[in-house]
Amino acid sequence: MATTRRRGPAPRLSHVDPRGRVQMVDVSSKPETEREALAEGSIRMSAAALRAIRQRRVKKGDPLQTARLAGVMAAKRTADLIPLCHPLPLTHADVTLTAVRDGYEIEACVRTTAQTGVEMEALTAVSVAALTIYDMVKAVDKSMVIGEIRLVEKRKTPIVPGTLVGS
Repeated sequence: MATTRRRGPAPRLSHVDPRGRVQMVDVSSKPETEREALAEGSIRMSAAALRAIRQRRVKKGDPLQTARLAGVMAAKRTADLIPLCHPLPLTHADVTLTAVRDGYEIEACVRTTAQTGVEMEALTAVSVAALTIYDMVKAVDKSMVIGEIRLVEKRKTPIVPGTLVGS
């Protein structure tokens, strides 16, 4: 198998200073823009676990509604969980769970108007939603698999002065 070598210097990580220490990225010179991120993931489980959820027989309550709420709450608290994330004023966070044959697909959409993106918030929402389902259903199935968590898309749109409410 052939290996491809990168030519030139390795790209500098923005969270690492010239002395190799981690740091929070300074975004003070960046303009505020409308930002949106979409992330997805999945949780796979046994037929018994699926039956328990779909027949509303989970002793702890409804894991799907709880997972949606936990995902939204996690998006709002991402900066408390990921050390170098900027705390952001979220304008929207939503978690959608879609039933599939062997579990659930999880999607999170997060928006803000800020100087940095919300991809970590969307990824955190998906992760915590999946973990919440696992926690609530583990009595039925401890072999559930959480996976395929990834950023699907991120967007930013410059704000046109005078278009915001109250400006």
